[in-house]
Amino acid sequence: MTGEVVTSTPATHRGLRFALVVVGLVVALAITCAASITNGQYQLSPTGLVGVLLRGIGIDTAWAPDVAADYGVIYSIRLPRIVLGLLVGAALAVSGVLMQAIFGNPLADAGVVGVSSGAALGAAASITLGLAAFGMWTTPVFAFLGGLAAVLAVYFISRSGGRTEVVTLLLTGIAINAIAGAGMAFLTFLGTTSTREQIVFWQLGSLNGALWSHAALVAPLVAVGVLVALLVARRLDLFALGERTARHLGLDVEALRIVVIVTVAVLVCAAVSFAGIIGFAGLVVPHLMRMIIGPAHLPLVVASALGGALLISLADLFARTAVPLADLPIGMITALVGGPFFLWLLVRTRRRSGGWA
Repeated sequence: MTGEVVTSTPATHRGLRFALVVVGLVVALAITCAASITNGQYQLSPTGLVGVLLRGIGIDTAWAPDVAADYGVIYSIRLPRIVLGLLVGAALAVSGVLMQAIFGNPLADAGVVGVSSGAALGAAASITLGLAAFGMWTTPVFAFLGGLAAVLAVYFISRSGGRTEVVTLLLTGIAINAIAGAGMAFLTFLGTTSTREQIVFWQLGSLNGALWSHAALVAPLVAVGVLVALLVARRLDLFALGERTARHLGLDVEALRIVVIVTVAVLVCAAVSFAGIIGFAGLVVPHLMRMIIGPAHLPLVVASALGGALLISLADLFARTAVPLADLPIGMITALVGGPFFLWLLVRTRRRSGGWA
């Protein structure tokens, strides 16, 4: 009788690691969401939370609180804020995956094609000029349109002879960012003290004041963006081999680039329209997930979506609870985390490549 030695393949190890990462992220998300609901200026007990949620689906228990304010805090204030944060985090992280794939650079994020600066310019224009064409939706709508217009401008200006070179795209993005920055400065100069404060706080990013209607509008846009990212993930694996190799393998590089840029615009514009500018989420999360589970884009999109949702949920929890009776800007918190990480990534990349030259 002979024994057979069964050896595991690298693919098996990667699959197991991916499964463990997904389970860990889901568990961490559940814990963070529960902590976000129960903690804040109005404290709730864990048992009270369970009682409220069970009553919401028609199951009465002894844990259900008799205080009506508990139900209002959970269903009208904290749950919509948490759901919007999950959507924003997933959108920013997935957009980061797409941008890093299409540029072949782990240091890329949506800001390089002017989405964030364009959205900020649109929001600032609506605030400074006192526009109210869409009522309470005016600033989010103008932020969305501003980001989309910036991306389209970058793409069509950099396109030549039916093709778009990455270097030209990056340089055009720098120019559009500079123009948008100048526009922001001009609008801030024209504004009153009140409008300047609104512009500054919008740029810092926050989920304060989130409503179910906001989440309902953002959810389908994020769902479509993530779905497209999943559908093109296999093609992005080919794109990672280089444009010339990808073309030889039958990949329509230009069409893929168009799809990815439009998808990034939709994801980021949907995220920033209600949450403001939240930096570094699209840079930090995809790179961390890539270090853990590898470069394959299909699992990377899934893990990054969960990781981005977790990052924004943790940042929002810290923003609401770190300082009593205050709501810190989420963009400031993610910058405090992402800034040092970005510097470490720069140093690490330089050492691996033996310098920038």
